[in-house]
Parts: sequence; C-alpha cells; structure tokens
Amino acid sequence: MEFTRHLKSNKKFAASLKIAGFLAVEALAVLLGYYWRVFYYLDARGIAPLSLMGALCAVFGLLYLLVLGVWRLCKNTPKRAAVCIFLCGLLVCFANPPMQTPDETSHFLRSYRISQGCFVFDAENTYPEDVSRLMQAFPGAWVSAHTSQGVRPQAPDGKLPQSQPLEQAQDTQGSWSVGEGWSVYNSQEHAMKQYGQNGTVQGPADGFAWYLSKEPAKTPASEPLNFAIFPYFATAPGIAVARLLGFGALGCFYAGRIANLLVYTLLCYGALRRLKRMQPVFIAVMLMPMSLYMAASYNYDAIVLGCYYFAATFFLQREWNNRDVAAFCAVFLTMNIIKPWINLLWLAVLLFQDKKEWKAKLRPWMVAVLCVAGAILASRVVDWYGAAFRYNYGTIGRQLGDTVDQMGQLKFVLSNPLRYLAVLIGTLYENTFYLGQLGVFGALDLPIPVINLLSPLVLLMGAVLAVPKQKPCCAVRSAGLSVWGLVYMAGAITAMYITWTPVGMVRVIGFQARYLLPVFLVWAMALTKGLSHCLTLRTDDEKAQTAALHISTGFAVVSAVLLFQHYFVGPVYTI
Repeated sequence: MEFTRHLKSNKKFAASLKIAGFLAVEALAVLLGYYWRVFYYLDARGIAPLSLMGALCAVFGLLYLLVLGVWRLCKNTPKRAAVCIFLCGLLVCFANPPMQTPDETSHFLRSYRISQGCFVFDAENTYPEDVSRLMQAFPGAWVSAHTSQGVRPQAPDGKLPQSQPLEQAQDTQGSWSVGEGWSVYNSQEHAMKQYGQNGTVQGPADGFAWYLSKEPAKTPASEPLNFAIFPYFATAPGIAVARLLGFGALGCFYAGRIANLLVYTLLCYGALRRLKRMQPVFIAVMLMPMSLYMAASYNYDAIVLGCYYFAATFFLQREWNNRDVAAFCAVFLTMNIIKPWINLLWLAVLLFQDKKEWKAKLRPWMVAVLCVAGAILASRVVDWYGAAFRYNYGTIGRQLGDTVDQMGQLKFVLSNPLRYLAVLIGTLYENTFYLGQLGVFGALDLPIPVINLLSPLVLLMGAVLAVPKQKPCCAVRSAGLSVWGLVYMAGAITAMYITWTPVGMVRVIGFQARYLLPVFLVWAMALTKGLSHCLTLRTDDEKAQTAALHISTGFAVVSAVLLFQHYFVGPVYTI
C-alpha cells in the first residue's frame, strides 16, 4: 500500500514537472517575441503581435513535446541523441536561407542534375525555370561577401527604403554629412545587400517574396564547375522524392538538405552505438552549431563530418573483429573519396590498437595497405570520371587565377620551412586557433559572437561529463591523440596553403574552423585524462550522458534561433 502511494506521488510529481517545463518554454517564447517586437521594431513593420506570439509558442511547444516523446519512446542515449540531432538540424535547416552555406549553389545544381538521372557533365544542359528563379532569388551570401554601403531613412516605416549612393553622403573632409532623418548603413557581417548603386536594400525575406511572386528569371541557371557524383548520393534522392511529389525548386532544395541531415544523423547514431565511454564528448561535438550548420546543408562536409565522428570511435576501440575492420574501411574510403589525401591520416587509428585484442582475420598492416590502395584507386577513378564525361565546357582556367600555383607553393614550403612555420603560427594566432570561430557561419562572413564564446565551453562541458566512473585514456593514448590532432591541424592548414593561397603569402587563405572539428573532438577526448586527476564527479554514466544531451540540445536550439534572428528578424532595420 505504501509502495503504491509512493508510486502515484512520483507520477504526479513527474507530471507536474512536465507541465511546469511546458509553461516555462511557452514563457520563453513570449519573451523572445516581445524582445523582437521592441528591439527590432516589428510592430512598426506591420507584423501582428498575436500572430508572432502564436507562431513562436506553437514552434517552441511542439519542440518541447517532441523532446518529451523522444525521452519516452527512446530508451537509450544513442537513439535519444540521434533524434535530438535530427530535430535541431531541422531548425538550423529552415533558419538558414538557401545558398548561404559555402558553395551551396554548386552543390544544389549538381544534386538536382543527378536527381534527374543525369550522371554526366554537359555545360549545355538546362534547368527548369523555377530552378533559375531560385538561383536569381538567392544569388549567394547575404553578408560580407556582398557588402553594401549607403544611407537610408532613419525611422523604420514598415517598408524597405530606397537608398542613396554613399558618395552623396560624404563631404570633402571624409566625415559623414547626411540630412536630418537619414542614417548611414554598412551591410558588412549583416544579412542585407543593395542591388545597383541606387537599388533597394534587401534581406533574405525579399528573396523568398520574389521567388514566390513567380516572376520569370532574367537569366537561366547553368551547369556548375563541379564534376563530382559520389558526394551527392545523399542529397539527390531527397530532391528526386520531392520532385515526384510535385514540389518546386524551393521544396526540392529543402528536401535535399533534410536528406543530407538524415545521413549525418545515421552516421552519428552509428558512432554513439559503438561507444562504451566518452559519449558526452561526442554528443557535444555532434550537436555543435557548426556541425549542424554543415549537416543541414548541401555541402558534402555533412557526410565527411559524420564519417570523422564515426572514425574517431576507433581511437577508443580495444577489441577489433571482422565487422569492425569492414566498418572502418567503409568509412575511411568514403571520406577519402570525398576529400582525398588529408584523410589518409586517419590510418593512425591502427597504431592505437593492442595486438593482443586484435581478433580480425586481416592484420593491422594488411588493413592499412588495403585502405591506402582503395583510397588511391577510388580517387583516381573519380578524377578520371570527372574528366571523361565532361562535355562542352571548353577550356577551364584556374579557379583562383595565376597567383595560385600548387607546385610553386609546394616548392616554396619545402625550400623555406622556417618561413612557413611562421606563416602557420601567425595564421593560428590571428584566428584565435580557430577554437574561437565555431560561431562563424557561411564562407567566413557571418560571425555570431555568443556562439563563438559558448562553443568552446560546451566542448569543455562534454570533456568534464566524460570523466565520472569511466576509465580515462591511458597517458600514452592521450598523448597520441594530442599529437595526432596537431599533425592533422598542420596538414589541413598546409593543404589549404598549397591549393588556395598565392605563392609566398604570409597567411593562409580560406581556412575555416569547420575543418578542425575532428581535431577539437580528439583533443577533448585526450583532455579527459588530465581532468580525471583533478575531478571526481558523483554521478553515473547515464546521468552524465543525459546532462550532456540536455545542454548540447539547448545550445543547438538557441543557436538556431540566433541564426534565424540574424537572417530574418533584425539586421536590415537595426544598422
């Protein structure tokens, strides 16, 4: 009788907590809507307060209910984490406007062509008219890559104002002299741009409005300079399904993003299932805003990042069997087909294995030879295919002009190793070792300071929560992980210096923090060894995993809201 009464009281308490949590989430939605109304002048822009509040409450409430459903239906951490990754990725998918992720235009056009069953590269191929309209509606990044300057009315009136040329607002001394009621704007690092010298200042919402207006595109979409097939076997099926269901180009675009996100989620789920320890570290990295930003896009880094996280589990693998060898070879070949050469460094995983625990038929050196031979052969086949089935492109010049010479840059590095070391150190220093750039989205042009600040702390949280009641890496393995991270970082930056940077330049061009996500993961894994000597947390593994999942999911949701706020709510009206 006493046990039954206690059980009923626990159920009532749990139900009360769920109701309180739902009310708290709805209160946050109302506060966010009020903040947007006040700070971004939404009332003056003609947006009905009740509609805004209702939409936010509905989205936040639905997300809360979905998370509760996940916790009830999914009984283990990998399943719960996979659903959270997919749901948070969906938020990022729709918070990020089309064509904002690096090279997304090229990736989408190639994926669309493959979805039509075309596996050759013909420059004379044409796309449907709505694809051309989508390309014109979203011509590229809305931020620093397309900076506009000018003057506009100071008080918002609910409409996008006509701008005046910047030169008309500048006097002979170079100081700003604009008339009363006017203010100067600069679109750098903000989602706004101006078409033409006297054109209208626009944001991403105007791109959607123009696409939905059905106005014909002025120029047809053309085939991209992209001669790859394999990386798009994730996005192309999503587009094909959307086309069969009758969706236009915009619907197909989001279907491809979701398909890419689904593949990333499955790879993360597979990685978490393999882990017997350090799950909080992997959860923190998998739900990192930068990871989700790439996963919920057309960039093939979505697949590569999933393969990285899967491959990193083998650093912790003690006993290998035939299935483990097959899984490692599949992931290794996939990442090397998509991004060759630098990913050969993942063979170092085999150096971390104990010969006494090796149960597979193939010896480690045999696996290494098989992987290297397969990666080289596959990359050669991909290169041959891209050249053999290319038609009507004519002569294709160097993408970055004559200033970038790969062989010349390689000779420069080999003949000036100390100078290049200075370039490497200087580039890392200028970019805060890229650990402070995990909130820089797009092609190095959209920094969100709060995410930059909190991302390293969330990574540290994962390392801390991986300490309790788990046997940490031994000192040798921990040191090996640290060294591997340094070698991978140096190799990735050097590859970008050789392939994308003018010969002899004093800094590396084009390198981004997303390339170092696997490095930050293995360093966080190594950090648990040091933390185990100074931390003793009184909690079990399941509670630590749950805490990491809660914190990382919450951070991902906040990041998605900030991304949406940047593109659709504030910047056009607050500069």
